[in-house]
Amino acid sequence: MTVYQPKNPQVIFGGSSSSEQPSGTVDAPAAATYTGAAAYNPTVLQPPPVPSNPTVPTQFPVQLWSGGMANLSMPLPGTFYGFSIEMSISNHVLGKNSTFISVPFLNLMANIQERVGGVHVRIGGNTQESAEFVESLPNNSIIAKDYAAVTGTTNTPPLQYTAELLYMMSNISSLANVHWYLGIPFFNTTPFDLSIMHEAQPILGDRLLGLQAGNEPDLYNAHGHRPEGYNQWNYFGEIGDLINQVGNDTEVTQRNNLFIVPSISLQWNPQDVWDTNIGQAYSADLFALSVEHYPTDNCAAQFNTGQPIRDPQATFPQFLDHTSALSNVGTFLSGTAYAQSVGKPFLMFETNTASCGGFAGISDSYGAALWALDWGLTMAASNFSGALLHVGGANAFYNPFTPPPTNQSTFRQWTVGPVYYSALVMAEILGPSNASQVVDLGMNSGNIYTPGYVVYENGNPTKVVLFNFVTDPSGNTDYTASISIGGGQTGQPNASPSSVKVKYLAADSVSAKYNFTWAGQVSLVSLMHYEHDN
Repeated sequence: MTVYQPKNPQVIFGGSSSSEQPSGTVDAPAAATYTGAAAYNPTVLQPPPVPSNPTVPTQFPVQLWSGGMANLSMPLPGTFYGFSIEMSISNHVLGKNSTFISVPFLNLMANIQERVGGVHVRIGGNTQESAEFVESLPNNSIIAKDYAAVTGTTNTPPLQYTAELLYMMSNISSLANVHWYLGIPFFNTTPFDLSIMHEAQPILGDRLLGLQAGNEPDLYNAHGHRPEGYNQWNYFGEIGDLINQVGNDTEVTQRNNLFIVPSISLQWNPQDVWDTNIGQAYSADLFALSVEHYPTDNCAAQFNTGQPIRDPQATFPQFLDHTSALSNVGTFLSGTAYAQSVGKPFLMFETNTASCGGFAGISDSYGAALWALDWGLTMAASNFSGALLHVGGANAFYNPFTPPPTNQSTFRQWTVGPVYYSALVMAEILGPSNASQVVDLGMNSGNIYTPGYVVYENGNPTKVVLFNFVTDPSGNTDYTASISIGGGQTGQPNASPSSVKVKYLAADSVSAKYNFTWAGQVSLVSLMHYEHDN
């Protein structure tokens, strides 16, 4: 529930809105025999049973105070939730070139811009690590991939790109106020290839937020990109080498507050990295500290790693209560504290439901929308400064949005995924003030199925966010939360408003794949779900 109403709930570039959606019912044989791209997989799982031992309490108070509450987060930007787009698919998502930009992508960004003033988007990921700038490519392409030289668990191809990619990003910024993160290729460090700095700084200007220095360096050794024994101190030294090289490069126009480090994925203990004091040692050169995290993975099923394959139906309940968010954020609390001590933002630079593309029936369900919103609010309450939801292309289940296959783009349309709703709702929750502070209420005696949060702005509670993770067709698990500001035993005057505005992010079931509604709207933009022929 929120009590914030944007003045214009929807922005449309070059189209009209539509509320049509396909049915969310798919028979089991059709799902079992499906052989198409992951992004259009029709699998629908069964929601978990209604909790019965104990049952979920359905009547409880929520007490707020005027002037603030204990454990409020730091003030947070409205742009908290942004997107991470794999560099190799950026020409499918953003557009073909600087004069042919994807209108659906603009719509999606504009929806969030309208609520908070802008959007933060990263172009990078594994494919940035060996990306090479070239003056031109055949057929006026802006990106080329070498599939004969793939590396890593996810079969990452080396890339070549041209300046047209950056000009396209600049034009998108002028239309939807998108600010960008890019990355320095980090597989080769002798010397570093700084071409992306040379090209991006004059083209993007202040729309370039920062440059990632290494993507998951704690996996470099396992993937054959560093020798045995490579650790956080070796990485610390490489950052020093990078800074020294940049300092001697006359083509670099901006050197301060630029790099994002260490972007580890928990193969190294985060505290061991903070113990290098990397944030203090390189403070003048760093834009932010960062990590990357997925709560689980589906690599065995997606890439035949030989590890046990996780059953999506058995895994689904792990995403459907507050335990997931709390257990995942705990690892990073020392990091958010360290970032505050050195005066730097702390970013979740890449996240989603599960690495290696997510799970069919989980990552593309309403349950994923609830999970991502709860995860985002938990990070916000824990003093993260922002988080980026990853977009992985047609072979991923978890995409916030997916363009149609290139050879069908003239007659197929885009898919809007569940976690895009999470980002949109998060934008409304935090709003454009950049003064919102969040606290986890631990309400309903800490019941894991009914978490809740309150948002304060300038000492005043402005929004309350209430979750119900339970699918119960009987309605017996619907609950009533009685919210009060002051009054009672608080020692403060009663400041409860006489009425509030309520918005619901709703679906028929946590397993639903379509027909989500936000504030009664079925369609966010003039986009239709892409229906695959298989």
